[in-house]
Amino acid sequence: MHGQNEALDTKKNALRRFLARKDIVFSARRYGIDALGAMALGLFGSLLIGTIFKAIGLIPALSFFLTIGTWAQAVAGAAMAVAIAHALGAPPFVLFSAAAVGYAANAAGGAGGPLAVLLVTIVAVECGKAVSKETKVDILVTPFVTVFIGGGLAMLIAPHIGTAVSFVGKFIGWATELQPLLMGLIISVVMGLALTLPISSAAICAAIGLSGAAVAGVVPENATGLALAGGAAVAGCCAQMVGFAVMSFRENRWGGLVSQGIGTSMIQMPNIVRNPRIWIPPTLASAVTGPLATCVFKLQMYDAAINSGMGTCGLLGPIGIMLGWFKGEYPHTVGAMDWVGLVLTCFVLPAIISWAVCLVLRRIGWIGENDLLLEK
Repeated sequence: MHGQNEALDTKKNALRRFLARKDIVFSARRYGIDALGAMALGLFGSLLIGTIFKAIGLIPALSFFLTIGTWAQAVAGAAMAVAIAHALGAPPFVLFSAAAVGYAANAAGGAGGPLAVLLVTIVAVECGKAVSKETKVDILVTPFVTVFIGGGLAMLIAPHIGTAVSFVGKFIGWATELQPLLMGLIISVVMGLALTLPISSAAICAAIGLSGAAVAGVVPENATGLALAGGAAVAGCCAQMVGFAVMSFRENRWGGLVSQGIGTSMIQMPNIVRNPRIWIPPTLASAVTGPLATCVFKLQMYDAAINSGMGTCGLLGPIGIMLGWFKGEYPHTVGAMDWVGLVLTCFVLPAIISWAVCLVLRRIGWIGENDLLLEK
């Protein structure tokens, strides 16, 4: 028995050394933060920039941007997978082979394409890393293993992931239509928190399809509810970014206003860890603006779902809503109240509420001097 235990320990140690040598780390941080965040970057560099190009292409003299935007959006799956592979430390052959894996998973995943890309790519890349440079015919073995496993998983599980995501989307759409006040509050707060945390709210919104826009020409069930949920997500994400930018203006001045207001509120995370109370003002703002978005102003996302999780990053959340107005899928004529609601929900109210609540918390000592100061 003692000999068997020693042999087992030897095998375990050998496996640990092999995994360490291959930089294969099974952890929630690597897959849930690093890989997910990288996937969002892949989306930004393909689907999102393609959306912006297509918006520019609406200008008659610049219609060629439509073509460029269409091409950029077409490689979203490959871009996401390559970004994930890079975050996982994939060697070159694995990195390049991941493009085919991402394309396959995104195509087979349908509505759940981004989530399918994330899961399938992680498995394929880790398997590719395991065999990389282990044979004299690495030029054949590594891409074969990576693409075979990735393509096989795409065929086996990606359609089911798409079905599951569609179900989640249907539920969110149904619940938002049934309870717009409650769901508007929940979605706004949760997505706003996700935007500031070191995870990707944009990737989450893309993965669960928070938009009423047609996917591959198919309009989702409960499209209106999903569009409202997307609007609530935009409101929550804007509340975090605008809120932190305005309430920390005393400490960070114009540089902080820009870096947080159109960059990301994630840079406040070190300060949140030191004093979680600084998160109260923008979170309360999102709890107010989310229900206003769903119940009063009826803000709806009919552009790419990724925009729902962008907030004011590059102004892409509000731009996504505006693009939805001009795509022909928006259910009613856009009027003055739509514009008023967009400005109030995304900019004015988050600034006022966050500033006012922060002022109260400063006076009672919950937020101290330089608690919001960004690290240089």
